[in-house]
Amino acid sequence: MAVDMGGPINKTAFTFGIAMIEAGNLGPHAAVMAGGMVPPLALALATTLFRNKFTKEEKDAGKTNYALGSFFITEGAIPFAAADPGRVIPSIIVGSAIAGALSLWFGVGLPAPHGGIFVIPTVEGSWLLYIVAILIGAIISALMIGFWKKPLQK
Repeated sequence: MAVDMGGPINKTAFTFGIAMIEAGNLGPHAAVMAGGMVPPLALALATTLFRNKFTKEEKDAGKTNYALGSFFITEGAIPFAAADPGRVIPSIIVGSAIAGALSLWFGVGLPAPHGGIFVIPTVEGSWLLYIVAILIGAIISALMIGFWKKPLQK
């Protein structure tokens, strides 16, 4: 989900998750959703925690990414990835992978063929652990971005 943020790899993963729902295996789609929520949430957190490393425009976009991430709109991360691909893309891939892996490890399933906060009530297994998995992934990505990015030159 984080590799191309809405591109063909992202859509392939999403389609696979939907196919797994149809096959009765709800875990993969839960992992897909967690992985798709992490990039915008991570960038929102990074722009909040590491304010000296982002422009005013990026900080404003970071605020918007709180909503985008909550609604499973991964594409909010694209401007950040385009501006600094070497730091942002690896960071969000790591966090997304961790969130997806934790989701599977926690035994969470998602029967709804979409994502975001609206479908959390449909989660099978612990919805609280599912949110924890997403938050852990987002925090790890945000910290990686913050540590790798250089402060802005004044």
